[in-house]
Order: sequence, then C-alpha cells, then structure tokens
Amino acid sequence: MNITLTPDTYTPSVDDNGNYIDSVPTIKTGLYCPCGSRRDKIYDNTSKFSAHIQTKTHKKWITMLNQNKANYYVELLKCKELNENQKIIITRLENQLHSKALTIDYLTEQLLTIKKQNMAVVDNLLDIDMN
Repeated sequence: MNITLTPDTYTPSVDDNGNYIDSVPTIKTGLYCPCGSRRDKIYDNTSKFSAHIQTKTHKKWITMLNQNKANYYVELLKCKELNENQKIIITRLENQLHSKALTIDYLTEQLLTIKKQNMAVVDNLLDIDMN
C-alpha cells in the first residue's frame, strides 16, 4: 500500500483593505489552484505556481472573488446554518437508531426466551409420547 500526500488547495491572501491578493506560499506536497484555468493541475514548485498566477484566467478569478465578497459572505452564513441543521438532524437520527437497536436487542432476547420455553414444552410432549 502506497501512502500519497494530498496537495494543498491555494487560497489567496487578504490585504489591509479586505481585497484578495495573490501570494506564493511554500509548496510542500504540491498545490492545487481552484481558479479553473487548468483543471486537476498540481503545481509542485513555486516557480511554476508564480507563472500560473500571472495567467489571464487566474487574474480574472481573483477579480471575481473581490467583486463577489458580499455574496460569498451570505453563502458562508447559509452554509453555517445548513451545517448546524444537519448536525441536529444527524443527532436526532443517531438517537433514533440507538433506541431502535435497544428495542431490537430486547425483542430478540424475548424471542429467544419464548423459543426456549416452546422447546421445553416440545421436549416434555415427546417424553410423554415415548412413555
């Protein structure tokens, strides 16, 4: 079994005015840029990534991020709310699952007890018929 390292995903820095700007990070395990210029391209050194951030597509992506900051914030809030709702739903479902597992265990035990009692009755009937 081979162990593979997952490349990091590039995130632009934010300047003092709250605008996204490019900065070249230290690349350890490769770097994936979500700008969409080259899908599934992994940059393995800083010089290749530095060349990438000069492309038109990447610069357009940074501009789009800066233009849609408010929309991304609203989307983040919606995602946080959705996440919290899903946590509540998952907790409720886990509780129901636990309760049903306990019920199944109880009913299985009851069934085994009844089965043992019935087997004892059958054994007694067989003993009576043999005599």
